[in-house]
Formats: sequence, structure tokens, C-alpha cells
Amino acid sequence: MSTIHKIDRRDFVKLLGLATGGIVLGCSIGTDEKNFIPTKDSKGFHPNLFIHLEKNGNITIIASRSEMGQGIRTSLASAIADELEADWKFISVKQAIGHEKYGNQNTDGSRSVRTQLTPMRKMGASAKMMLLAAAAKKWNVAIEDCSAKNHFILNKNTQESLFFGDLVDEASMVAVPSDESIQLKDVKDFKFIGKTLKSVDLKDFTHGTAAYGMDIRLPNMKFAAIARCPVAFGTLKKFNKRYAEEVTGVENVFELPRIIPPTGKFFGMFGGMVVIAKNTWAAFQGKTNLDIEWNPGPNASFDSETFKKTLTSRVHSTGKLVPGGHGNVTAAFEVAAKLIEATYHVPFLAHSPMEVPNATAWFQGNTIEVWAPVQDPQTARSELSHFFEIPEENITINVTFLGGGFGRKSKSDFVVEAVAISKKIKAPVQVVWTREDDIQHDFYHATSAQYLKGSLNRKGEVTGWLQRVGFPSIVSSFKPFSEYASGFELNQGFTNNPYLLENFRLENVQAEANVRIGWMRSVVHIHSGFGINSFIDELAFAAKKDPIKFHLDLLGEDRVTNGDSAFPFYSKRLKNVLNKTATAAGWGKKLPKNHGLGVAIHYSFYSYVATIVEVSVLNKKVKVENIWTTIDCGLALNKDNIKNQLEGAAVFGMSIALYGKISMEEGAVAQNNFYDYQMTRMQDAPNIHINIVDAMKEPPTGVGEPGVPVIAPAICNAIFNATGERVRSLPLSDLGMV
Repeated sequence: MSTIHKIDRRDFVKLLGLATGGIVLGCSIGTDEKNFIPTKDSKGFHPNLFIHLEKNGNITIIASRSEMGQGIRTSLASAIADELEADWKFISVKQAIGHEKYGNQNTDGSRSVRTQLTPMRKMGASAKMMLLAAAAKKWNVAIEDCSAKNHFILNKNTQESLFFGDLVDEASMVAVPSDESIQLKDVKDFKFIGKTLKSVDLKDFTHGTAAYGMDIRLPNMKFAAIARCPVAFGTLKKFNKRYAEEVTGVENVFELPRIIPPTGKFFGMFGGMVVIAKNTWAAFQGKTNLDIEWNPGPNASFDSETFKKTLTSRVHSTGKLVPGGHGNVTAAFEVAAKLIEATYHVPFLAHSPMEVPNATAWFQGNTIEVWAPVQDPQTARSELSHFFEIPEENITINVTFLGGGFGRKSKSDFVVEAVAISKKIKAPVQVVWTREDDIQHDFYHATSAQYLKGSLNRKGEVTGWLQRVGFPSIVSSFKPFSEYASGFELNQGFTNNPYLLENFRLENVQAEANVRIGWMRSVVHIHSGFGINSFIDELAFAAKKDPIKFHLDLLGEDRVTNGDSAFPFYSKRLKNVLNKTATAAGWGKKLPKNHGLGVAIHYSFYSYVATIVEVSVLNKKVKVENIWTTIDCGLALNKDNIKNQLEGAAVFGMSIALYGKISMEEGAVAQNNFYDYQMTRMQDAPNIHINIVDAMKEPPTGVGEPGVPVIAPAICNAIFNATGERVRSLPLSDLGMV
């Protein structure tokens, strides 16, 4: 339920620190639903998102979602400004603190625009209507004789104009419009929505004035580094802190016990040995000088290569039947003209955002204040309340800019650490992880094994599809002994397979977690996108058919499914992005020697994506030359942001395909830094071509994540096209191909 309210300025100032006068409107978004019931309440309403119009014309918009490079602050501000008919130069954005009054603030799942665009537009339209009513009263004319344009209200009869800021006093006396009276602009009248806008934070980003977590400085603040057990959930056995204490600048060294989360909600922290110092460098040096013996615990024998073999063995045997299948694959296989089988692997992956986890905290008596780059400030707040027995209303989470997140910063372990240390030393403290900490103590994207078996008839048509998949579940981080994938995970590309399959069976196998598992950009779609697109390519080759045509044939006649959903699946839209990408890439053209094209399509976060990749292979070394990606994400709010997101997704997906692998030996992560957990370097970046489908009359859908799942399979299919060699296990670096 979304509601617009006029807000008492004293409450606004108290919550957000904005002291100037003006009209203040708030929008409460309690759920993902778009119902909208405007009311007026000037007594103590604390909304999710605000418009604040000042007498000088400045408009401050309060952003409840975290900004981590995806441009959400700009996108949502543009929606308000468009309906308000504002001048972009007057728009600024202020970040909200973590608080339940803002509704769901968890910035993940590519859902910020999808869930908040309509309320944002209605807030802008409501403010415009109040300004129109104020001007009409001042001129003694009908509202219909007034219009809004570029921060002014115009009198259609006299051509007079009034600046928005000059109408603040009059407009603040106007009743908030009813929902039935709010009219949103037609698509053809958009001036910001669907266009390319520069970021409201561009100046701060380019001038180095944007405040990230590690930029925070408080009076008398200390700096902390933590040595954690190399094996997940291991504990401290004994230590010698003498050499750490000898480092200049080190002030204290002590043990930090592990905080174990309750079942089902929070994440806790690992614990370890803490070094307190006058600066970050001294803390790091002191940590290096610690002499520690660990008790590795039950995960000491875990080996990721052995686990890969175990998972492979399991997917080669009958698994647990997943509901939603249909037909009889066994019968289809018995009469098939051809049977095709393949097994695919994805290793553990780390998030490795450019900015490592960090948090600044000040525990004072019965209050806690935190400054941190978090994706989910409300969970952090609740977690601190639970662990430290402080009422939530006494806990403030200040959200800084995030230097990347990809899902890692939706976990609060680094925030809990900072608060626990601040409580211990009775001073404000900043905890900064090293890159080694980041890579070796992540909430990892799960490894997976997939076995697929398909049957073809004599016409080369698919008659049967069996798929078995196993991967440690994200739920294991909430609930111990969750050894099978959850329904929400299997619904990410597996149970909602987009193809028309006469006989379909999906099975899930056991996959226990020996490390912390978390969600990473595009989550389980990384597995489903890789396995299904790779197998489709193998089926097409076995059927002696062009892969593009094979995809189109298997998608079948145009159809709409999940008709009761706000976002039904349209097979036509998925076929459309595939056709557009094929045209852009010149599919079927003659390629240079040792070059190949590969295609992949995927439906995720309600968006339709197709990618074609061109690779060259010389002396068994793969180079990605070109990537063409088309997305249909419905109403494209800010095309520049969408283009940036898809370009980033292409490079992110390349890193997964070419280099991404976390391995565990004797329970400990083998990788340390970017030299052995590599990313795609600038010199290896291909030409990236982005096409955004014009679907402005459709509701907006996800952008940040849907571009990732198609990249790895398209690269591997292109390698086959160039060399005839199938790649079924990632990354390519393991195969000596980069």
C-alpha cells in the first residue's frame, strides 16, 4: 500500500536534518503493491520517501535505497522530477537512514525501480497538482487554465508565470489530492523518464567528495583489523600478541568471541583476534605480526575439488523430484532418435567489490550509531538490536555510498564486528577488511553441478528434458542442515524454464554447505543460465540446426503465462530480444579464421535478455572480441543507467567465465587477492554493444542482474563454434584457455 501525506516540517527536520521551510510530501511503501491512497496527516507521520520543495526552488528527494553505482538515486529522482515538471538543475538527493518507516530498504533483486517507480511518479504529480491549485487561487482562475513547465506554473490566458518556489506558502495550504484525481503523464510526454540523464552524484563521484564508508572520521576514533580463522566457523586456540603490540601505533590486542546468530534471521560474525591502532596501516601491520594457532573445527577436511566430484556423482544418480514437471521423460528417452547428455560445473565465487567491507561504529551506553556501506540497513539495525540488547529506536544506521556490493553488503557481519569492538574499547572505531579478508571470509556464491539429458526425434525436435542440479543453498546461512535447494532458488531459471517442453523433469540433489553461502549478482540464474543455454547449444548441434532457430522453435508459439501475476511471461518478448541481437551481431556472417559466435538467452527478474559473443581462439587462448546484448526491461527509466548496468554485467560475467573460482583446501580458501582471484582487466575488455528495447508502455523490470547469466554460456558456445571444443566447467583459466 502506498500513501502520500503532507508532513509536519518539525518531524521532517527531526528525521532528516533539513531545516528550511517549504512543502514536504512523503510516500509510504509498505509492500510491493502499487495501490495508492493519498491522505493528509500533519502529526508525526514518518514516511519512506520525501519531496521537499523550498522557497528558493530547490527540491530535495530522500532516497531509501542504497547507491552502489547502479544509479538508483538518479533514476528515482528523475521519475519525481518528470511528473512534477521540475527543472533538473534544482534537484538534489539525500540518503535515508536505516529505518522501518521507509518500508523495505533492502537494495537487491533488481527491484528498486520495479517497486517504487509508480509511487515516485505519483508523488511528483501530487506536488504539481498542489502547485497548480495554489497558482489558480492566486490568479483567481480555474486550475484547468494553468499548466506546469520547467519549474514554473503558467497562466494559459495571460501567459503569466510563477516560479515553483514563490508558490510554497500557498501550496502548503492546499489539500493533498486524492488518488482518483492524480493523473500521470503519457509516455509521449516524458522529458526525463526514458531519456539519458547525468547522475545527481556525478560531481561528487568525479571530484572525490563522495563519502564512502572508509571516508568516515569521528573525534577520538580508533582503527581495527581482525584476524579470523582461515576455516569457516573455526575458533581461536592460543595466541601470542607480543610482536603485534610492538608495532608503532598499535594500542591494544584482544580476542573477539564469535557471535552466533539465532536460527532463521541473522548472520552474526566470525570473531577472532582484534588489533586496535591509531591508523589503519598500523592495525594491518599488527594483525600480520600476530602469532595465532587456530582450532579449525568440523570444516577442516573440506576440499572443494573433492566436493565437486561428490556433487557430480550425485547428479548422475536419481535425485529428489521437484514439483512442476510434466509428461514422461523415461518414455520419451526410450523412443528417441538421439539422446544427448552433458554435465556442467560452476565453482564457488566471491563478490570482491572494489570497496572491501568496512564499518564505523560508536556504542554509547544505550545507543548505537553506525556509518557503513550497507545494502540492507534495516536488517543490520535489527541484528544489532538482537545481539546487543539495545532497542531499535536507539540504533542509527547511516548509509554511505557503496563502492560496489553485488549482494555481499546485504550481510551485516562487518557491522556487528565494529559495534562489538566499540563496546569493548568504549570509543568509536572503524573496522576495515583487507582484500585477503574479503576473499577468504565471504558469503560465497555456491558451487553447482548440473546433469542434463535430452531426447530428439527424427525431425531434430526436443521430446524429453531431464535436469538434475545440486548446489549448497543460501538458506543454509539462515537455517542449519538446509541441504537441498529452496523453492525460491529453483524458481530462478529451473522450474520456470521458458521453453515449450513436451516431457520435462527436474530433480534436486543434496548439497551440504561447509562455508557461508550468500546471494551474488543474478544469484541462482548464474547456474540455470549456464547449464540450460549450454545444453540448448548442444541439442541444436546434435539436431544439425542453427542455434538461433533452435531457440526460437523451442520457445514455440507466442504465449503468455502466469497471467495472474503483475509480470506475466511473454515468449514473444524473449524471441524479440533474440532476433534483435542476432541482427545486431550479424549472425550467420562469415567470420575470420579461429573466430566464433555464441548465443544465450535468459529470463530473470522479469526482464528478457539475449547476448551474442564473438571470441577468437589462438593457440588455445580465448579472447572475447565483441558482446552484443539486448534487453527488454519494460519502461526504461534512465537509458544511460541501463547501458552502464549491462556493460558492467558483461564484464562481470566475463570475470566469472574466464577466471572466477574460489577453491578450498583443508577447509581454507586458497585464493588471496586479485593476483589469484582475477577480474577482467581493461586490456581484455571487448567491444560491448547494448540495445534497449522500446517497451515504455510495459511496467519496469530488473536491470542490474539480468545481463549476467547469459555471458558465460554465450562465451562457451562461441568457443565451440570457433574450435569444436565444448566447455562444460568454469572457469576457462582452469582449462588453460586464458
